[in-house]
Amino acid sequence: MEIDILTIFPSMFVGPFDTSIIKKAKEMGIVRINIHNLRDWANDKRKTVDDRPFGGGRGMVLMVEPIFNAVNQLKKGGRKEKVILLSPSGSVYNEQKALELSKLNHLILICGHYEGVDQRVADYIADETISIGDYILTGGEIPAMVIIDSVVRLLPNVLEEEVITAESFSQHKIDSKIQSILDYPVYTRPADFHGWKVPEILLKGNHKEIKKWREKEALKITKKIRPD
Repeated sequence: MEIDILTIFPSMFVGPFDTSIIKKAKEMGIVRINIHNLRDWANDKRKTVDDRPFGGGRGMVLMVEPIFNAVNQLKKGGRKEKVILLSPSGSVYNEQKALELSKLNHLILICGHYEGVDQRVADYIADETISIGDYILTGGEIPAMVIIDSVVRLLPNVLEEEVITAESFSQHKIDSKIQSILDYPVYTRPADFHGWKVPEILLKGNHKEIKKWREKEALKITKKIRPD
C-alpha cells in the first residue's frame, strides 16, 4: 500500500511512523508513506494555501486550488485508490472502515486545518470525508496518524491473523447476527497483587473453560460499556 499525506505541517509526522508496527511494515516493504507539504502546490511566491471565508466569519479556510493540484498529481488512477478528507464533518471512523481501507492499494489523506477546508474539496475532490470522533482537534494531522496506524496493522503479513481476529471490534456471530464486541480482560503476573487477584479460572490451564470464560466476559464488558 502507498499512503500520501497532504498537510501544511509536515513536521508533525516526524517520529510517529518510525517506531513499532508501522516501522516494521515500512521496512518489510508492505507500506510506503509519503508526507507532502501542501504549500508545494500553491501558485504564488508566498506559498499561500488559505484565505478568508466568503460571507465573512472567523478564521481562515484552506483553498481548493492547491488541494486540487496536489491530488491530481498524486492520483494514480487505480481502482483501489481513495482520496479522504479528514474533517469533524465526516462520517465517524470505526474498525470496519479501517478494514475496508486496508483492502486498497493507495490512500491520499487530506489534513484539514484552521477554520476548515473549502467545501468544494469534499464535494468534488475527496471520495469520502472521515472524522475520528465527536470532538474538535486543531487539524487533520492526528486523525491521519490514527487512520494510518489502524489500517497498516491490518495489512497482510504485518500481524498474525489470529491476533487481529481476536481483538476488540472484530466480528463475532452472536444470536445469529454478526456483531462487534470488545475484547476480554487480560492479566499477567503476579497472580495476587495487594489482594487484587487474577480470576482463578485463568490459573488452572483448562483452555476450553478459559475460552468460554473469555467469551462471556467480552460480552459482559461490551453490554456494559458499549451497548450500542
